[in-house]
Amino acid sequence: MNYVLALDQGTTSSRAMLFDETARVIATAQQEFPQIFPRPGWVEHDAEEIWRTQIACARQVINESGVPVANVRALGITNQRETTVLWDRKTGVPLANAIVWQDRRTADKCDAIRAQGHAERIRKSTGLELDAYFSATKLAWLLDHVEGARARAARGELAFGTIDSWLIWHLSGGACHVTDISNAARTMLFDIHRGEWDAELLALFDIPVAVLPDVVDSSAVVGETDATLFGEPIAIAGIAGDQQAATFGQACLKPGMAKNTYGTGCFLTVHTGEAPVPSQHRLLSTVAWRRNGQTDYLLEGSIFTAGALIQWLRDGLGIIRSAPEVEALAAQVPDSGEVVMVPAFAGMGAPHWDAYARGTLIGLTRGSTAAHIARASLEAVALQTADLLTAIAADGAPVKELRVDGGMTRNDLLMQLQADVAGVPVVRPEMTETTVLGAAFLAGRAVDVWPDDQALIEHWSADRVFEPQASADWREAMRARWSKAVERARGWADGA
Repeated sequence: MNYVLALDQGTTSSRAMLFDETARVIATAQQEFPQIFPRPGWVEHDAEEIWRTQIACARQVINESGVPVANVRALGITNQRETTVLWDRKTGVPLANAIVWQDRRTADKCDAIRAQGHAERIRKSTGLELDAYFSATKLAWLLDHVEGARARAARGELAFGTIDSWLIWHLSGGACHVTDISNAARTMLFDIHRGEWDAELLALFDIPVAVLPDVVDSSAVVGETDATLFGEPIAIAGIAGDQQAATFGQACLKPGMAKNTYGTGCFLTVHTGEAPVPSQHRLLSTVAWRRNGQTDYLLEGSIFTAGALIQWLRDGLGIIRSAPEVEALAAQVPDSGEVVMVPAFAGMGAPHWDAYARGTLIGLTRGSTAAHIARASLEAVALQTADLLTAIAADGAPVKELRVDGGMTRNDLLMQLQADVAGVPVVRPEMTETTVLGAAFLAGRAVDVWPDDQALIEHWSADRVFEPQASADWREAMRARWSKAVERARGWADGA
């Protein structure tokens, strides 16, 4: 029996799963790590803690499974995207905390670059909106604010990477400084049409070439783990950002197929084929993956706050003790009582792209209860996704069926709300952790654990289909009230 080890390095935890050749999970391990909030709008991680928790999970699943390391044919990695690490090439020690994708400290820098007229140039090359979400301004900030960093980077002493690069560097004992094309495409420094770093954008953001990783395919053997980590080497053969990996794990391998991942944020992708589709509605045109030199593309809508909203109900408001309790609490009322939650805790992503929006709870009356707030929170997740589906349809890629994954998909009430406000069937697979499954699939395909894509498709199956049940009038009223609330939340922190 052949096995594939998949690492899933997320925003709040590190996980590892060991899959056999039937795509069955043999063992799993997960460790949370601290979130660091130095100032309002700033979000950081200890990169060394990310490495410690991730390698601990990987070792745990191999040890608990009893599988000989020699039978682990490949290792795949999927990761939180855009999060930025800068480290010393000799020691492997980071120069500062990692700046997380949610971090908004460089919003003013983006404003200044936009005022200089560069936003359209960035969009044409990278497919991205000019926003603090992406890695470019985060890396520039580190180079400017860590003493001596810019000079050291220019001399080739430092390495930049998103989390995939950081993990591979350590897994390979410092032998590999690489990133796959799906992660490179999220830096705002990469030309997705030519498939290479954009020299003009590197100059614009003042990023020295010497600090950058090599860009590799998403499914290919790019190196091997240091033999001391697991007792003998394992081929590193699959790399993809979390949303690309989830798309692959959902077997959305043909144009028009779409998935939505409900994690810390919410990310909707639709496969657009072998050429990027420019968005007219502020979605992202981005790379899906590259295999055997052939690049596939996605349209993506990024929502910054989804599962994080439920965490806030638990940790901030204290109205639930654990995240799964939100479903039962929300089900205590038939509707939200016209309460609307706009969870713009870290600004708003697509299609609004407002770094200065802030969270808003509106429509409260004396009769509003914790149950109404809980239901409004679930509605907010569904309504944000409905906005993305509308934008995708307007860009010429209407979605007829939405495959869903991530921890929140276990919430039946949320899934039914999603089908009702979006007006399309919502399909939940048997394996909802498709992000880590996608990493395994990419790695396994590279070493022929699975001989072709049809073998992957055969390992995907639906658990339940949620059909729309609400009327068109109800849907229109919900979305109209949501739009009013969004307008109230926009621009709140802009200093005006």
